[in-house]
Parts: sequence; structure tokens; C-alpha cells
Amino acid sequence: MKRALTAALALAVAFGFAIGMAASAAQANVALTQISSDPFTNPTSQHATEVEPDTFAFGSTIVAAFQQGRFVSGGGASGIGWATSTDAGANWVHDSLPGITKFAGNGPYDRATDPTVAYDAKHGVWLISSLGKHQATGTWDVLVSRSTDGLSWSTPVTVALNPAHGFFDKPWIVCDNSSTSPFYGHCYEQWTDFVGACSQHVELSTSTDGGLTWGPVETPANTASATGGQPVVQPNGTVIVPITGGCNQNSLLVFRSVDGGASWSAIVHVTPIRRHIVAGGLRGGKYVLPSAEIDGAGRVYVTWQDCRFRPNCSSNDIVLSTSTDGVNWSAVTRIPIDPVSSTVDHFIPGLAVDRSTSGASALHGCGWAGGGGRIGGGQRQRGGVHGRDDAVPATADAAADAVANATFLKGGT
Repeated sequence: MKRALTAALALAVAFGFAIGMAASAAQANVALTQISSDPFTNPTSQHATEVEPDTFAFGSTIVAAFQQGRFVSGGGASGIGWATSTDAGANWVHDSLPGITKFAGNGPYDRATDPTVAYDAKHGVWLISSLGKHQATGTWDVLVSRSTDGLSWSTPVTVALNPAHGFFDKPWIVCDNSSTSPFYGHCYEQWTDFVGACSQHVELSTSTDGGLTWGPVETPANTASATGGQPVVQPNGTVIVPITGGCNQNSLLVFRSVDGGASWSAIVHVTPIRRHIVAGGLRGGKYVLPSAEIDGAGRVYVTWQDCRFRPNCSSNDIVLSTSTDGVNWSAVTRIPIDPVSSTVDHFIPGLAVDRSTSGASALHGCGWAGGGGRIGGGQRQRGGVHGRDDAVPATADAAADAVANATFLKGGT
């Protein structure tokens, strides 16, 4: 969940991230628009479910991607859905990406998962990255679907085939859209090869032709175990990848490229992550993954769940750190959504930044899942850190999605 600032929170709930059903109607002040629904009927999946959304906005166009028909066990979904608005969210068109799964366009894969969205301004192409799974072998391939208008989508281009060892997970895609950058039009795909529980190899590939072809698989200069990276690109072309490390994602790490993806630095430590295990065995208690964005001047913002500010690490806050170069990072700051004395937990943040703003006047939004059946929304604007909790209740029609998201939050890929 990321990016399209004006729509991100509404989209997140519309896709079923309202994991609690008990928030009061008085708390709801966000109008919701349903923009898609699960079209599949195969008996092997949980239906009326759409989960794990991602969005990207460029100009007045917003493209969202998400899983459709989540499998109850083993990870993945019947297909990858997309929804596009060309008028800043007023109206939407939706469908499923063709040629990935056998359920949508006779694709070769049994399941698909982990969609992320990017736009390549130089080549005028929308890109949706995903993983396709061959169930018989348990292998996942990294894929990219392309569109010049966000409405008609190609069959996928293969970025990387799953090797004989391990399995791929957690892909993320980004493009360099600064016309003054020496690497304008480069797009970067990053993912993790899970060789073992504590052996997570970061891999990347670069495209310079709008996602038509992809270069060789590259790796950081060291072999530090890490996963969940979210690359962002500064106006000067530097790619910065905040990522978490350790068997339990107990530290925030970072690496970068200053030569358009030809080489990548070593992965280095930024700060420890202290986490409270989320109740109910939810996935947010097992995985602490960052959400990263960048403003118009190139300042990188990273949020994650962390309990360092709570007495005895009793629950998680959403916290923030920033950097202008990917090397030097600010002290970790707590976003004051609730008093530190509260028992409310906050986890799985999704960050958005208005890239027409920067510095002290930069506008940011952050959504998160929380205890008490809440989806929250916070803002940080004009240099100060402010918290706002706009809890959004789920509707009766979201019951199936709530079940699917409980499965997703407790499940795998």
C-alpha cells in the first residue's frame, strides 16, 4: 500500500484492509468508493476477496493493482486485478491482468501475488510487477505487465525465473521520472530470494526501454540477509533502497546505486527495530516491513512499526526516519497517533508523499492497521509531526474481505 496520497486510504479500505468490524459510524469521515470486485469462481480460492493493494499516481491518472481470489493456504491468488482512474479518482475502470494465471487469459501460472505499480514517464508506460507461481514446483517468477494508458495491459514480461534453490518474494518496482536525471527512464525491480529462513538474498534488475526487456540479475556488494525493500529514486538518479534485515526483520537497513543500477552498494545498518508482537498471530507481528517514499527535493521518508517509545514495549507506534542521501538518517521520530500510555497497537503502515511538495512544506499521508478494528490516517506537514486517527469502519459487504485479509495477515506470500 503506497503513494497515491489523495486516494490511498480509501483504496486500502475498499480493497478489504478494514480488518476490524466494530469501529463506530461516528468515526468515519472518509467517503469510500468500491472500484473493483473479485471476478473469479474457482473452488480452490477464497472468493469475494481482493487484498494487498498498491497504487501509483501520475498526473490525473491513478493505477491500482491487487490480488483477486486469495488462496486460503500456500500464498497467492487466482489473479492480479487492476483499477484505473484517468480523472483523479472520480471514475474507475477495472479488470484482471491477462496472461498470468490460468484463470485470467490462459496464463501459465497457477497463482499470482505481490503486485506493485510504477510509471515510466520517459517511455510513457505503466508497469505492474507481480510474482507468478507454478504450484507443482513451488517456484515463483518475477513478472512485469505493461500498458501505455493504464487500461489495456500486455501479457507479462519475465524479469527473473525462480532458481533451483529458494523462492522469490517481496518484489517492488520503481522508475526514474526526473527528466534531469542521467538515468531518466531507468526502471528498477527489486525482490528477495529466500534461500532459507535466515538467508534472504536481495536481487535486482534494471530496464531502460519501458519494461520491454530487463538486464541481468544484480546483487548488493555484500551478502547481508534482508527483505522487504522499497526502492525510491532521487532527482539526481540515485536509487535508495530501505529494507529490513535479520531473521525477524529486527533492523532497518539501506543500500543504493549511483550509476543507474549498474552496481549496488553494500547493505548497511540504519537503526534497530524494536517491535511488539501483534496480537492474534497476525502477519504484522511476524514481519516488520518498511514503507518508503520520496518528496520533490529527494528527501526519503521511511515508516515502520516500532515499540521503542512505549513503556515495556507494550504496543507499536508508527515511526519515521528521513534522509537526503541514503547514507545519513535522522533520529527515529514517533508519529503521535495515540498517547504512549494507550494500549492501541499500530502496524503495517503505508506511506504516501506528494512529490510536488518538499522540505518543511512537504505533505505526507500514512495509513496503518491498528488495534480496536481501525484503519488510521495520519499526516506530517510543514515540518511538524502530527497524528490524526481517522478510523474507518467496514461495511457488511466487506465481511468476506475481512476473512480473507485475516488469512492474508496470518499467511504467506
